[in-house]
Amino acid sequence: MSGNMRPTPSACPACAAAPSAERLAEEAAAHVSAQIALSLPTIHCSACISKVEKALNAHPGVKSARVNLTLKRASIEAESDITAADMKTLVEALGYEAHELDPGTLNATANDRAGRELLMRLAVAGFASMNVMLLSVSVWSGAAEATRDLFHWLSAAIALPTIAFSGQPFFRNAWAALSNRQLNMDVPITLAIVLAVVTSLWETALSGAHAYFDAALALTFFLLAGRYLDHRTRAIARSAAEELTALEVPRAIRLRDGEEETVNISELAVGDLVLVRPGGRMPVDGEIVAGTSEIDRSLLTGETLPVFAGEGQGVSAGEVNLTGPLTIRASAVGADTSLHRMADLVAIAESGRSRYTSLADKAAKLYAPGVHILSALAFVGWYLYTFDVRTALNIAAAVLIITCPCALGLAVPAVTTAASGRLFRRGMLIKHETALERLAEVDTVVFDKTGTLTAGTPELTNMAELPRRDIELALALAEGSSHPLAQAITRAARDAGFAPARVSDVTERPGFGTSAMHAGQEVRLGRASWTGADGLAETATFLSRGGGDAPRAFIFADRLREGAAEAVESLKEAGKTVYLMSGDTTPAVEALAARLGIERWMAEALPADKAERIQALTAGGAKVLMVGDGLNDTAALAAAHVSISPASALDAARVASDIVLLGSDLSPIAAACDTARSATRRIRENFNIATVYNVVAVPLAIAGFATPLIAALAMSASSITVSLNALRLR
Repeated sequence: MSGNMRPTPSACPACAAAPSAERLAEEAAAHVSAQIALSLPTIHCSACISKVEKALNAHPGVKSARVNLTLKRASIEAESDITAADMKTLVEALGYEAHELDPGTLNATANDRAGRELLMRLAVAGFASMNVMLLSVSVWSGAAEATRDLFHWLSAAIALPTIAFSGQPFFRNAWAALSNRQLNMDVPITLAIVLAVVTSLWETALSGAHAYFDAALALTFFLLAGRYLDHRTRAIARSAAEELTALEVPRAIRLRDGEEETVNISELAVGDLVLVRPGGRMPVDGEIVAGTSEIDRSLLTGETLPVFAGEGQGVSAGEVNLTGPLTIRASAVGADTSLHRMADLVAIAESGRSRYTSLADKAAKLYAPGVHILSALAFVGWYLYTFDVRTALNIAAAVLIITCPCALGLAVPAVTTAASGRLFRRGMLIKHETALERLAEVDTVVFDKTGTLTAGTPELTNMAELPRRDIELALALAEGSSHPLAQAITRAARDAGFAPARVSDVTERPGFGTSAMHAGQEVRLGRASWTGADGLAETATFLSRGGGDAPRAFIFADRLREGAAEAVESLKEAGKTVYLMSGDTTPAVEALAARLGIERWMAEALPADKAERIQALTAGGAKVLMVGDGLNDTAALAAAHVSISPASALDAARVASDIVLLGSDLSPIAAACDTARSATRRIRENFNIATVYNVVAVPLAIAGFATPLIAALAMSASSITVSLNALRLR
């Protein structure tokens, strides 16, 4: 080799391809897609799906969009410069309600490992049960001696590994209970399965005529079916609850050396400067160091009237900034903010609810010891009668199997699944396993006002009394403002067909109002003190036209939430006592109570006042349903016998409640009470079916007439009967 020859690159295909691969990676990185998720609670049919998907896919920058009707969710893949706010605005323009979801929160909960494990064990038990039943049919048809023994050993070969695998959920729970010297429903279940297998093996080894492998597998299969139904009901509730949690995207804008950076709220520290733009929620407790605006405190205090905010004023996490940008110096972050100060109140209130004993728990307390005593008495009685351990053990096993924990195991989850599905289709999500039973007992309903009975948005009430030119002038000033009262004027005037007057130099002064020039004079729309007007008891904004004319008042009332009047009326017709409790002012609460026909009301109530009132009603024997949405309602929601929150409520309120109202309509509440009563009746009927079945079947087992065929058929019949009775709810 000559000294001037230089080494050449390898001809390895992978090495040759490396530069292009790197180039492709760089190009892919430059075109990262944004994954956007939206909650669409008001879609209801295939036409809705088609309309939303078509509009989303037609938007420039959207690569693909899919709408899931079951989850009421849109999944969008778009260019990195497309934001969730853009997509939300697009969907709302179509007439559908839309909320941004945090995809990270949703992806973290997508893997239902426990459900898949239960389903796999159920499938194995079902497959094995069918095969062993076929072998048993051959035995029942007359197979004898060597053939019968062969079929029994084949059944054992299938049943033993199947039960060892599929029965693990019951075995683990039974062991945990016995380790704590307690009994639960899984103890007799495990004992029945184990005893059936042991006696079957003994009979097979002794060439006996009967074996219980088919009954043991059928028992395992039906109980796993009940366990899976129960799991699916709770998993759906958890999934939807986590989706609601994802509605609140926990981010804030932190200022460092004059530069803005968007960070997770968990990264904020005391002393940080936080920028809150108009429409944003305060992420921390702190003090305003720059800017003026107005603040909406309705979710925290129930007050509907915005409050002026300026430099030096304190603000609390959860309050909404309305009109101007504010710079806040954080004094409390995370768990130390006002959003978390009610945790102690909630914890105390929840302790009362935790003492509620479900119907299933009551049945288990009676059933578990009763079955063991009956089985033990059967064993002792037959042993004393025959002095044959084999006969006595067989009959004891038959008693355990035929008493059928299946029917009791299916009694609650089958009904709960049917009832939860029915309510979910009506827009209500059941979060807690005993919520239906508690809802069925309700005789008193307490409503919060702002955000619950009302939509939390103002409605112009005196437009018919206002001159046309004043409405047109107010519309011109209001159109450019994000203040709730200005938006209410814009909606009302546009809906009535008014056009804005010609104005110039429109300027919004955060915290005060909007001014402009009209016909050579300054006109103002805003606070009473800024326009030279005298304040009113009602919620109002004022138009000052200049030229010595008195300012004109635009008066507002909080708009009723859809279905509020129907819900109150239906509950009263059902014989329930209805209360209204709010942190809002006395005139506002009194006016709403009169409007809805609610005779009992409480105004200017602090969070502790609400919780104490609920506790006082409970102490008087009332079963209270609390319906609320704000942070000031969380303690009362937890203290109530059962509670409901709208999907628009703060996360803290949703966590404290048992049921979430997925849509904006309140009318399903009365129907939910009826469904809950029906569900409770079905549960009691199922327990009665199981009891009657046992009254008939147990004497047969104790008398020694329960062959494996009778045990398996009886057990299957009772389980199917319970399931069909539950399906009547649908």
